[in-house]
Amino acid sequence: MLKIIISCSIGLIHLASVHGFALLSEVKRASSLMMPRSLASKDLPDYGNTSVDVDKHRLEKKEKWRRKDLFGKSLLDQTLTELESDEEFQRTLERTNEIGVAGMTKEERIQRRRALDSLGIPSFNKFLAKKLNSNGKFARKNPQVLQINIGLYCNQACGHCHVESSPLRKEMMTSETAAQCLTLLKSTPSITILDITGGAPELNDNFRFLVKMARAFRPDIEIIDRCNLTVLHEPGQEDLVDFLKENKVRVVASLPCYSAENVDSQRGNSVFDRSISALLALNEAGYGSELPLDLVYNPLGAFLPPPQAKLEEKYKEVLDENFGILFNSLFTITNMPIKRFADFLHRRDELKDYMDLLVRNFNSDTTSQLMCLNTVSIGHDGKVFDCDFNQQLGLGIGSTKIHEGGLTVFDLNSLEDLMSYDIKNDNHCFGCTAGMGSS
Repeated sequence: MLKIIISCSIGLIHLASVHGFALLSEVKRASSLMMPRSLASKDLPDYGNTSVDVDKHRLEKKEKWRRKDLFGKSLLDQTLTELESDEEFQRTLERTNEIGVAGMTKEERIQRRRALDSLGIPSFNKFLAKKLNSNGKFARKNPQVLQINIGLYCNQACGHCHVESSPLRKEMMTSETAAQCLTLLKSTPSITILDITGGAPELNDNFRFLVKMARAFRPDIEIIDRCNLTVLHEPGQEDLVDFLKENKVRVVASLPCYSAENVDSQRGNSVFDRSISALLALNEAGYGSELPLDLVYNPLGAFLPPPQAKLEEKYKEVLDENFGILFNSLFTITNMPIKRFADFLHRRDELKDYMDLLVRNFNSDTTSQLMCLNTVSIGHDGKVFDCDFNQQLGLGIGSTKIHEGGLTVFDLNSLEDLMSYDIKNDNHCFGCTAGMGSS
């Protein structure tokens, strides 16, 4: 038995032959492994440039997601084209033109009531009274949040939108109404948060006026911009990030998933790419680190959101790893069975099952944190509501009929004038009390 022994500085390699023949290929391989380092690096121009501080090595995120070429390019034409070919949207539009917004609201309310009747569920107030052993009413608190919906116009038309915003909606708040909202803000010191929403609120001419004036006479107030992210790319909004940063506006942005497929199916083609680009632009301006940047998740279909803490952890992991995006908090909200999402449920014959899901998952703990308790919601027309959802259903404070009557901002000297009015509840309120709620 022949043994070939190769000696080297790092030890001994023993190679055995079979029937007296050496395994020459193994010898050659071993020899190449033992090649002096000086020979291995000869004529290799980049060899040796890598730092030995391997603990500081980081993977750089792909620059393709920071789409600076998108800024100044509108999403409107694409959204309108998609709406033209969306049969479900067109059917809803035809029905709205036929019976009006109030008629549509009444129709969907009847559908929810029929679903609950078939399940043997009483009205929300009666259900609440039994569950909480109370009178079934919520006690209004001093107003702390002023939420202003300054218009329904939007560059997107999301499938879950409870305000049915789109480029076709032209309802916008006037400067007179915006000025009166500021007057009420100034005369109500208990307000600590100004929450501006839409539509795409930034596309209203009064958005920057509201922000600048509120910041001027209430430096301590928290101002929130409910942002769809893609609005940052719209023509005329190229300086929006700088404006938000200058006025220390907290950005609460919609991102219903961290995958392109799910986001685009709910919000429109290419919305995911634009959203990622916008988030990176916000990060570059200090959002997510120096300034607060929060994301909002809502389910794709007729199911409850996952646990918020676990989903936030997953969002942060995926968005950081794939895109280098940082944000502060993730809020999960339950889809409300109203407007566009109610249409979605009705067409799929899922409304009854969804109402059953909400009722089965009633959480009494949510009832102390509902938005209607300390929020005043103002519509684009100046009408006053207990919450954003009541606003879309025409359940105004002081009104007796849907979408008729009720108080406006011009009837009030202070938002504290509302303390004597009862909070309005209806069967859609099961959405805010299910799971972890939708407030």
